Amino acid sequence: MAERKIPKDLNCGMAMIMEIIGGKWKPCLIHNIWKGHKRPSELQRLNPKATRRVLYQQLQELEEHGIISRVVHPVLPPKVEYFLTDLGLSLLPVISVMDEWGSQYLENPGVHPKLKIA
Repeated sequence: MAERKIPKDLNCGMAMIMEIIGGKWKPCLIHNIWKGHKRPSELQRLNPKATRRVLYQQLQELEEHGIISRVVHPVLPPKVEYFLTDLGLSLLPVISVMDEWGSQYLENPGVHPKLKIA
């Protein structure tokens, strides 16, 4: 990554999680990889409004944070797959709650979503 002119202030938990999953497509990428869509072409097909460049950049950032791992299989043409790491798996409760909230809101925008939080 390029060095920033103004250093990031990551002194609270919310700032840290937003650094890791804050990006238009990052939560969707984590969710889709968890659901079994591991190839870049599958991820592109599931997020058609995202450019390949942006998806690749956000996958790269998730990999740098240790959320996903990238495996390149030695075949021609090269086959790339992404997998959630243990750290990435630990984010699934957060991603699941985000998905549940969004799904409930889409179904009925006038009603406040009711989440089951343990």
